[in-house]
Amino acid sequence: MDLQELLLLPVKNLNILGFSINLILGATLAQLLAILYTKYGHSLSNRKTFSRNFVIITLTTFLVINVVKVSLALSLGLIGALSIVRFRAAIKEPEELSYLFLAIAIGLGFGAEQIFPTIITFAFISAVIVMKTKFYSKKDDLSRGIYLTISIQSHEIGISNIETLLDSHNIAYKLKRLDRLNDHLEMMFLVDLSNDKQIQQIDDSINKLNHKYQLTVLDYNTKSFTT
Repeated sequence: MDLQELLLLPVKNLNILGFSINLILGATLAQLLAILYTKYGHSLSNRKTFSRNFVIITLTTFLVINVVKVSLALSLGLIGALSIVRFRAAIKEPEELSYLFLAIAIGLGFGAEQIFPTIITFAFISAVIVMKTKFYSKKDDLSRGIYLTISIQSHEIGISNIETLLDSHNIAYKLKRLDRLNDHLEMMFLVDLSNDKQIQQIDDSINKLNHKYQLTVLDYNTKSFTT
């Protein structure tokens, strides 16, 4: 057997139809995972942008597994190539890592031709994610990740007044920081706004409590304005 025949041997043994089906199914599940993460994830980062990597990661893992399993020589070469590559992803929250691992697992499953176990497991995990989301309270689901900073100069107004104000507008919130110095009170909330009109409603409500205030709104895309 000459060198040319040796190089073509993995291709001859490759099931093109099965490879194509697994490739398409892997890409489909990765895209479904991206939709699942965008809709049901709780990360404060830009989930839509982050989820675009899932298909690439899944298909890359799928390719690596197929290369490794068809040729011992190629697998050894791959180990040498990967030894000089260091993957550094800016993982801000554990949830991002779990979804990345699931994308890799999909690629591993289809690369190893474990079609039904991969699909069934993915369906089960997806159902668990959806069901867990149903049990989260609204205050735990701050999907937009908007920071609301309120600065007021008054002895009479406290945190309870502001929380009552937010509750009156049906706004989910978490208090992230509280500073009081003499008559100056500054509070930072992580809030979830259903629409931008609520910002104006909050502004009007605070104005009724006290005219000496400052309101700053900052989202995770660093868009902000101050009133």
